[in-house]
Amino acid sequence: MVLELKNVTKTFGDKRAVSNLNMIVNPGQVMGLIGQNGAGKTTTFRMILDFIKADPGSVITWKGKEITPQIKQKIGFLPEERGLYQKLTVEDQILYFAELHGMNRADAKEKLKLWMDRLEVVGKVTDKVQTLSKGNAQKVQLIATIIHEPEFLILDEPFTGLDPVNTALMMQEINRLKEQGAAIIFSSHNMDGVEKLSDDLTMLKNGKTVLQGGVKEIRDSFGRTQIYLESDDDTSDLLDISGVESVDKRGQGRILRLENEEVGLRVFEYVARDGYVQSFMQAPPTLDEIFRAEVAINE
Repeated sequence: MVLELKNVTKTFGDKRAVSNLNMIVNPGQVMGLIGQNGAGKTTTFRMILDFIKADPGSVITWKGKEITPQIKQKIGFLPEERGLYQKLTVEDQILYFAELHGMNRADAKEKLKLWMDRLEVVGKVTDKVQTLSKGNAQKVQLIATIIHEPEFLILDEPFTGLDPVNTALMMQEINRLKEQGAAIIFSSHNMDGVEKLSDDLTMLKNGKTVLQGGVKEIRDSFGRTQIYLESDDDTSDLLDISGVESVDKRGQGRILRLENEEVGLRVFEYVARDGYVQSFMQAPPTLDEIFRAEVAINE
């Protein structure tokens, strides 16, 4: 294993920001850390990096050892509050961060050119950061995070400010780093991105772990209680089927939410009574729907 957290807790005054968090992130694994604002995600990242001290009794190790300044050189950290110097050129900035992580300047210069092409950054290495668009500045920030090829990556809201095309491009690169063996932990409010990227998931609410495990296993635990349907049947007729709780329009079709997954057979038998149905898919709720439901509990 690379990263292990045991009973990690952080208290500020009378507020407990993180409570008894346990987590393991292995090489070649992506852990999605999700939760509403103030749930404890950024506090967790700062404790891992020793920017703030966890409460006594907390254990945070990297490859079984305490995280020292030398180990931190092997970590790539993309903070939510971006840390680029606006009046420096892209090159000066990236080379500075690369040297901080122990890279040779000439090697970093060569890799910068490759990364500028790979991430399709619009601009030159001699441009000042303040001249870049928000999306391109975000890509440069990612380059600063990964140019030294870290074994462990922490990405705090990596998709902020990116359009769908550039979000997909960044997700592609995160997956590539995972395939090369990096251990990755990231937070995002983009549940679609979390679902596509994550192998495992930890959800915090008011500092407490409310969900943890594989993404598929978490979704399946809620049961296949919804159906995407395209048919000519009236909504009122679908609502009359015993166990159908609601019917809502979704794109070209409708989403039916069910009392339990056994209701799906009754729905299918009804809509396919003439031997044909345009589209029928029974699935668990999406991660976004689970997230919204869990956040709403006891609010």
